[in-house]
Amino acid sequence: MTALMLYHDSYDSTGPLGSAAPDLVLLHGWGLHTIVWDPVVPFLLERFRVTVIDLPGMGRSPLPNATLTQDSVLAQLAAVAPEKALWLGWSLGGELALAFAAKYPERVTGLMLIASNPCFVKADDWPHAMPPETFAAFANFFDEDPEATLIRFLSLQCMGSARAKNDIRFLQEIMYFHGLPAPRALREGLQLLHDMDLREAFSQLKMPVSVLLGRHDQLVPALVSDDLSALRPGLPLRILEGSGHVPFLAQPEAFEQAVNELLAEMGIA
Repeated sequence: MTALMLYHDSYDSTGPLGSAAPDLVLLHGWGLHTIVWDPVVPFLLERFRVTVIDLPGMGRSPLPNATLTQDSVLAQLAAVAPEKALWLGWSLGGELALAFAAKYPERVTGLMLIASNPCFVKADDWPHAMPPETFAAFANFFDEDPEATLIRFLSLQCMGSARAKNDIRFLQEIMYFHGLPAPRALREGLQLLHDMDLREAFSQLKMPVSVLLGRHDQLVPALVSDDLSALRPGLPLRILEGSGHVPFLAQPEAFEQAVNELLAEMGIA
């Protein structure tokens, strides 16, 4: 049991099943918190009981004294997540949801990855990812000015969006809602993004898995779709043409349609 408990909250479905609806866990990305999901939570509540969780040191979650590692974050998530749920993770949250599904498969009924790459940094055998030199430059810039890096990152996420200005404004507004994330949480979150390579786990998961990408994503190239499909033949996958890294903000209606289609292909009613 972890000494510090992550902030989490659960909302009963607004559909006919109410509190008896199947559980869905939402995991946000680097530098943000659960409020980023607010535009699509009403849609998800129509069929699920939704649990939102703030990652360590972000939003309302405390930051443990010990360094954040993949295993330590998964243990904290396990302490607050429903016993069995569909997991939907965006960006870093998608990688952590994937790692959670690999470690606790009995607790995950299905996995949907939103703008998430199981290997975030490019490798010789994984070409469609962020170049190491780009990642290193970003990390160095963060060390010099964490707040400016966060603001720059929010803008980068929205590039290619059909409504980029509105998306950036929304993300900038919510960034300060609970105060800025702890710098150490951000730094160690970047290290997680750099170090995690979950391609083998992605290929071997037994539960249903699907992926939703943005065509103009500057962080997770849409071309990774072919690589992901090679790891999991028959993978349910959608690419939203008018989206960058935050498809649920860029094209909420298209996002909802894609989620419904992906759930159907996953066999999740």
